Amino acid sequence: MSMRELVVLGTASQAPTRQRNHNGYVLRWDDEVILFDPGEGSQRQLLHTTVTATDLTRICVTHFHGDHCLGLPGTIQRLSLDRVAHPVAVHFPAGGAEYFARLRHATSFYETAELRVEPIEADGQRITLGCGTLEARRLRHPIETYGYRLVEPDGHRMLPEKLTAYGIAGPAVGELIRVGHLDLNGRRVTRDEVSVPRPGQRFAFVMDTGLCDGVYALAEHADLLVIESTFLESEAALAAEVGHLTAAQAARVATESGVRRLVLTHFSQRYSDPRRFHDEARAHFDGDLIIAEDLTTVQLPPRRVASAG
Repeated sequence: MSMRELVVLGTASQAPTRQRNHNGYVLRWDDEVILFDPGEGSQRQLLHTTVTATDLTRICVTHFHGDHCLGLPGTIQRLSLDRVAHPVAVHFPAGGAEYFARLRHATSFYETAELRVEPIEADGQRITLGCGTLEARRLRHPIETYGYRLVEPDGHRMLPEKLTAYGIAGPAVGELIRVGHLDLNGRRVTRDEVSVPRPGQRFAFVMDTGLCDGVYALAEHADLLVIESTFLESEAALAAEVGHLTAAQAARVATESGVRRLVLTHFSQRYSDPRRFHDEARAHFDGDLIIAEDLTTVQLPPRRVASAG
């Protein structure tokens, strides 16, 4: 059975607090295990979860401010220490290649892990994965910043009762799914006759940014949206000045984009009561709302399933 969940390593913004580590998030999605924005202390936070360095298949960095990347040296060195046998892809803004090189080789170590360095060079760049498409969109922040979304293609859910009615079983089912039709006893049976549409799932990851087209492009119809809400609406002017979002803005984005489950994170150290973020966001979003806490796990919501009609 496939696993699709978000493991939260840290939820602070510029400075960690006694309750919140710097950023860090792991997305488990079938055979992909993607580490997003490993801030300072991410390697140690992993030890408190069921995720290990050997699980990681990919690292995605939104931008090169410290709270989103200072965990890279330790994480990269851990890949070699644990002798990770498979290649690990790394994505980051191409304009930050010098920062990545410095972080990758911040200290001397015996490098054995294979890193596939694949910078993001353009807005809308897509990377084809076995489970779908990883897309990067440009965000609005003082330095080059990209958000990411993972989109699974739409498919079909086969209806056992209809397969049985047509006498289709075993390898013939796979052929029907792959080819789209099957010639059986002098009759052509199409895939649409024995299935219903299966909408693909979508995950979106939006960190440091002001409101912009990229935010909405990433959030569109997301089953799970992880989005920064550094400030409350009382600091909206400051948020706009420094390229961040408020809880209210993030919630409105989710509502306008048809998001199913909303995870707010990246909280400024000036706030000590997370309920304030919940209350502000709830006034603008009536779906599943989660105020992220360190070392918690968030499941993707159940897949949307079309009716058989």
